[in-house]
Formats: sequence, structure tokens, C-alpha cells
Amino acid sequence: MKILITGGAGYVGSELVPSLIKKNHKITVLDLMIYGDDVLEKSPNLTTYKGDIRDKDLLKKILPGHDAVIHLACISNDPSYELNPTLGKSINLDAFEPLVQISKKNKIRRFIYASSSSVYGIKKEKNVHEDMSLEPLTDYSRFKGDCEKILLNYRDQDFCPIVLRPATVCGYSRRQRLDVVVNILTNLAYHKRVITVYGGDQLRPNLHIKDMVRAYEFFLNLSSEKVCGKTYNVGIENYKVSELADFVKDEIGEDIKIEKKKSDDNRSYHISSEKIKNELNFKFEFSIKDAIRDLRLAFENKTLKNSLNNEKYFNLKRMKNIDLK
Repeated sequence: MKILITGGAGYVGSELVPSLIKKNHKITVLDLMIYGDDVLEKSPNLTTYKGDIRDKDLLKKILPGHDAVIHLACISNDPSYELNPTLGKSINLDAFEPLVQISKKNKIRRFIYASSSSVYGIKKEKNVHEDMSLEPLTDYSRFKGDCEKILLNYRDQDFCPIVLRPATVCGYSRRQRLDVVVNILTNLAYHKRVITVYGGDQLRPNLHIKDMVRAYEFFLNLSSEKVCGKTYNVGIENYKVSELADFVKDEIGEDIKIEKKKSDDNRSYHISSEKIKNELNFKFEFSIKDAIRDLRLAFENKTLKNSLNNEKYFNLKRMKNIDLK
């Protein structure tokens, strides 16, 4: 299969691309390469474009001949988006429908969209499932929901749209992020031997990056009859932030000190992934403890250098220091 992956040099993309290449797919990556253009190893089955998804002429040039699109590219997370809401909207929302239209015109048969579990907002119900209303708290999350609706409107017998709503991804990646909760706690515990938990009872849905990769591969291979026009949550576990801190301590060392402080933000987010498990028999294979262990090994092996300060590991820091318009 020939697959275009937007954002293919990002946190998830940089793990997904080599995995698909190993399975003999031909991959095209379109990415701004904000965090470096050296994360993807060269391969005869890999073509990379340093470019912008807002560039319609570039999309018209590279999309012909592909079978599928996995759309990962976005200004990721609320703080980075809020640095420049106009920029964020232009990439996260305005560029989306033209990408879908050009994909469909060029006979792309399958389009997988990386939405977010944050589209639900805060729910009191124990099991937050795909049929529940979307009540996003931020523009970042709202635009994710808007793009879902846009994409599903283009469904027909020749164009198969699929929406995934991932939990917060964690673990080691070739393009590492250390600004998501499990990775933050692990980084601080390993290097500072102290982690601070604000509140602690807030729930957070999480997902090992290897299972995120497996999910994208899984949806490439399923029959259209099973998945076209459907939406799936993807997240293995909902844990309290205090529980995540305890997992980190168990893995990094009993000498780790956990400091607890009051928080003004006690919002909890949680999702149910029963649909993907029961309807499609998808099995999650990696735990949050596995993600912590993978990060520990990366620190021990000096794979992640200067991990407390290097801006390439922190989306907000990097976005502040580039001139993207």
C-alpha cells in the first residue's frame, strides 16, 4: 500500500513510519520538520517532503498514486495552539477540508484522521463512549471535533473515512516529547529524583505509543464494511495522576520523592475503549509501566540528551522560538 502520512516526522509519526516500512508499505511523509529532519532513516520506500499541509499545490503534486492518508499533522496541544490561535486555526481546521477534497479527487480510498479524546470535554459518566456529545473546552479540541464532521460528510463507496480519538500518548519515540504527563513525571523523576503532583485525583486517559502505532496499522488493514464512517476511542487505561506518579516511582526508584500540592484545576478526563475491543477485537499490548520503562532505558543509554532543557522535546518551547506563519 502507498500511504501519505502528514506529520510523519512527529512524535507518533516517527514511530509509525518505520513500522509501516518494515511491513513493505511505500510511505510519503509531509511535515514541516519543526523538530528536525533527521528522525526518519532513509529508505527506498520512503519519500519525504518538507512542506506545509496548507499548500494546496503541493498536495495536488504529491497525493496522486496513493492508496491511503493518515492525517497526524497539527499544532499539537492547547498551549502551543494558544500561542498563535490564527496560525493554529489555519493548520488545524482551515487546511483540513482542502486536504480531504484533494485526497478524494485523487482517488484516495482510505483516510484515517487523528482526532483526540479531548473532544468530549469533562464527563461525569464512568464510561465515556463514542456516541456521547462533544463538549470541548478549548479551540484545539473544538477544531478536532469540527474536522471529524467535515471528514465523515465525504464518505461514499469509494472513499472510506475513519476517525480515531486517541488518549494521551506516552513512551519513547525517535522524535521524543517530554511535555505529556507520563513523560514529564518520568523525566523529572529520573533526573531530579523529585516529582510534584498537583491535586492527584484527576483522571487521565493514556496510551502507549506502540499501541497507537499498532492501531493505525490495524485500521489500514480492516475491511471497509467494518470501519468506514466510524469513530473509535483508543486508550488503554484511565489512571489518577497520583497513580501515574506511583508507577513512575516503582520503575525509576524507591528514592523518588513525590510532593503533593493543591491544584485549582481538578478536572478529570477519561474514555472507554470498549468499542474498539469488542467490535473489532483490537487488543492493547503495552502498559503505561512499559512506557515508563522505555523512557528510563532511553535516559540510561543517553539517547535523550539534555532532556530537562532541550527545547526539541517540548512543543511549546520550540513553537515560541520559530517564525511559523
